[in-house]
Amino acid sequence: MREIVLDTETTGFDPFSGDRIVEIGAVELMGHMATGKTYHQYINPERSMPDEAFQVHGLGDDFLRDKPKFAAVGQAFLDFIGDAKLVIHNAAFDMKFLNAELKWMNLPEIPYDRAIDTLEIARKRFPGSPASLDALCRRFGINNDARTLHGALLDSEILAEVYLELIGGRQPDFGLSTAGSQKSDTDLPDWTPRPRPTPLASRITEEEAQAHAAFVEKMGNAALWAKG
Repeated sequence: MREIVLDTETTGFDPFSGDRIVEIGAVELMGHMATGKTYHQYINPERSMPDEAFQVHGLGDDFLRDKPKFAAVGQAFLDFIGDAKLVIHNAAFDMKFLNAELKWMNLPEIPYDRAIDTLEIARKRFPGSPASLDALCRRFGINNDARTLHGALLDSEILAEVYLELIGGRQPDFGLSTAGSQKSDTDLPDWTPRPRPTPLASRITEEEAQAHAAFVEKMGNAALWAKG
């Protein structure tokens, strides 16, 4: 099963108020294992960067000025993700921006049911506990020291580790699939236990046996085995 762990950085919170994507990072998983294939792209948002957003990811106007516009990279992004499931922390946010950008370029939008939202998974697993990416890294002991600022590719790599922990650790399928590992009854050799040559000695002392017999005798017809 192919999955893409995905993150974006933007100029703000709402694409329909003029905000745009400025960075996309993605990591490929195959069978819940990282393949080493990634997608990473900085994007010219065709607008100035608000200071609030700059403080989050550090991507400013001078750095983004010569980067390609989304129209130039949208198809390559779609080609990379293919039909894979998309693993996203707070999927509603990223999907809203991605589909807005794709729609403006007359490219096919991504169905929301392709998204696996790790924020929702974390909130269900740990109700009432912090569910940010940093909080989950602390919970699972994942080193995120390099995350001084938000960055789409680094966050995707960290999220991939968090996702694998959320679904059951580094080998989530271990022990779940037995296809090909179990033999049918007809493949098993015939075997029946043989009687012991010498019966095992009783562990009940003579005093215990007498006490039990006396107890049973007192029960008389009230004993369960006397009814029927």
